[in-house]
Amino acid sequence: MAPESKDDVLNERAQRLLRVLVQSYIRDGEPVGSRTLSRESGLALSSATVRNVMSDLEELGFVSSPHTSAGRVPTDKAYRFFVDSLLRAQLTTDDSSLEEIHRHLDMPADSSKSLVAAASQLLSNITHLAGVVTLPLAQAASLTQIEFLALSENRVLVVLVFDDREVQNRIIQLDRHYSTEELRRATNFLNEHCIGRTLPQIHQELVRQLKETHENLNQVMLDAISMAQRLFEQGSATEDIQYLIAGETNLMGFAGPSNVDKLKRLFEAFNEKRDILHLLDQSLRAEGVQIFIGHESGYQILDDYSVVTAPYSSAKGVVGVLGVIGPTRMAYERIIPIVDLTAKVLSSALNSRR
Repeated sequence: MAPESKDDVLNERAQRLLRVLVQSYIRDGEPVGSRTLSRESGLALSSATVRNVMSDLEELGFVSSPHTSAGRVPTDKAYRFFVDSLLRAQLTTDDSSLEEIHRHLDMPADSSKSLVAAASQLLSNITHLAGVVTLPLAQAASLTQIEFLALSENRVLVVLVFDDREVQNRIIQLDRHYSTEELRRATNFLNEHCIGRTLPQIHQELVRQLKETHENLNQVMLDAISMAQRLFEQGSATEDIQYLIAGETNLMGFAGPSNVDKLKRLFEAFNEKRDILHLLDQSLRAEGVQIFIGHESGYQILDDYSVVTAPYSSAKGVVGVLGVIGPTRMAYERIIPIVDLTAKVLSSALNSRR
């Protein structure tokens, strides 16, 4: 059994005041004073009593006093307490948001990419934050066609078609020049032996063939397997993840004059993608809604922001993640169910296309 944390020893009165403080700060963005807490909590407490409770909460790391202000603001620890208490409740989505989610995602789409693009924009529109969605992982889709096209300097363009509709282009660097005829033969070999399998299955089969029947492979087979192996070597799991983001400029409305530089660095992180991708990759391997508050993300650039994510799936399992990025004082009570529902509706829409 885990040891009792300081969160667990907060009495009911302190918990009530802390929840009111967080809700008030999320709503107004201003330090919360004892009079406001006394009035909005519905508790018959004097301002002196409220101040004493706030002093205790500050000592425990739940609130802080900015500058010389008499009011307090919640810390990441307070937001975590607030969110955990929300997750124990039954959160619901308001009717207008529910209708908008279904209207935009329960519709015919040309491709999975167009659906997830719609989900990214939808999350941004509904939450007024930044909406992010990873594209469906190719590892979960079946290959229906592969083609190699020669480029300059021993490079080859690989065209991959998944499930008869999703097209990906990748460039691989080979050790020598391959003629058009050699590329055609390699294309024919892989199309004959790999169609209908996912990329991990294809990789596994190629490794098996190299180990078990290497002496019986002719040059065409060796060339084809060599090109396919290079395709796998030059793309890691994280690099294969691509994401769409919408509404980054919404975050500007939450940035005060002192936070403009931080916001610029966050936009740079969106462009570089590395840290954001790693965070989304963690969410991809988790179950249900994941919430990273401030420093919990492990990335300093996100210390003033929270990320709420949920995985979405197809008939073959989890294929991507969607969510929102916003300030730590985002309206969690509204955002969490919106992200959860959007993931479920997107999953249903992807499954209905099969």
